[in-house]
Amino acid sequence: MQIKSEDVKKLRDATGAGMMDCKKALTEAEGDFEKARDLLRERGVASAKKMSERVADEGIVEAYLHTPDPGVPAKVGVLIELNCATDFVAKTDGFRQVAREIALHVAAARPSVVSREDLPVEAVERERDFVAKQAEQEGKPAAVIEKIVEGRMKSFYAEHCLLDQPYVRDDSKTIAQLLDEAAAQMKEPVRVRRFARFRVGAD
Repeated sequence: MQIKSEDVKKLRDATGAGMMDCKKALTEAEGDFEKARDLLRERGVASAKKMSERVADEGIVEAYLHTPDPGVPAKVGVLIELNCATDFVAKTDGFRQVAREIALHVAAARPSVVSREDLPVEAVERERDFVAKQAEQEGKPAAVIEKIVEGRMKSFYAEHCLLDQPYVRDDSKTIAQLLDEAAAQMKEPVRVRRFARFRVGAD
């Protein structure tokens, strides 16, 4: 099948993958853009997992100030530490752009913590108990309550945990998947270590 160069470029712009990888994915997907995108995403996740054991102690601190109208002082600001394995990658424009995009996301989506592991155990258990009791009160069968709890807990994690949240610019992927794609492109781990969100007048 003939793959058009403009389709390869479109896929590259959408995923950040290399030209040859995009062409190969489109060929395998027989020209289906979404299927090719999914193939690249799966390979990116697999590649990122292989690099997950590498130490990521380089990186940058990126700042984002949200100014919805020109000339109006910012009311929301975010600081984020994004880590990678080498100083070489930390200095690239692509790495800084990833940090900026995640900082922008934090400003808009207001996560509480980076990952599920950062949530207080008591808060998670309290939410689980609440959801389970709610399901019981709704008359749900005991056999399906656990599945209901797991499903509703996903929404809880997506509300509070940065890595579980749908990316504000493309809700077909989470922030964790965005980081996996960046890691695959940069050939080394890319991780959010911490962030802080500031809003005028809020604690």
